[in-house]
This record gives sequence, C-alpha cells and structure tokens, in this order.
Amino acid sequence: MEFSAELREAVLAGEITVSFRLWRRPQVRTGGRYRVGPGQIEVDSIEIVPFVSVSEDDVAAAGETDREALRWRAAHAGPIADDTMLYRIEFHPV
Repeated sequence: MEFSAELREAVLAGEITVSFRLWRRPQVRTGGRYRVGPGQIEVDSIEIVPFVSVSEDDVAAAGETDREALRWRAAHAGPIADDTMLYRIEFHPV
C-alpha cells in the first residue's frame, strides 16, 4: 500500500493503523503483507463503509486531525461525499 512520505514513519511505528481508500475494487487482502518504505504492514481487515460512518477513533487511527482532513487525503481518486463508499483497511506493522 502506498502512504504519503510524511505518514510512513507513523505507519511503521504502529501509530497509524487504519487507512481509507477510494478504490473501484480492493487492492489488498486480509492477511496480505505490503511494503511501506523500508518496512511492511499486514492487513488485519478490509470492509466497505460510507464516509459518514467514519468515527473519530478512526480519524485518529488514520493519523488525521479531523474528518475533513481525512476526506481530503482520501479524495486523491475523486470527490468524497458523506454517502461515498470507501474501503476501510485495518493493519499493523510487521
């Protein structure tokens, strides 16, 4: 999985454990390991959720300050409305 350069260290330190992606189809699978910079993460779960259901806990686990920052970061593939379906990926560093 790709992460912005400024997030990679926090991902590998286990400080960021959730990511939201605007994909047409899943690009990762549960149990899969993926390179992140000099390390790897393992996907624990993947599910499809509407943006409106993203909790404050998820916002923090994604390393963002608020829902709008998360919306902006996830919108690189297109605009995200409250009813836009996103992949919620939970992972840990290995």
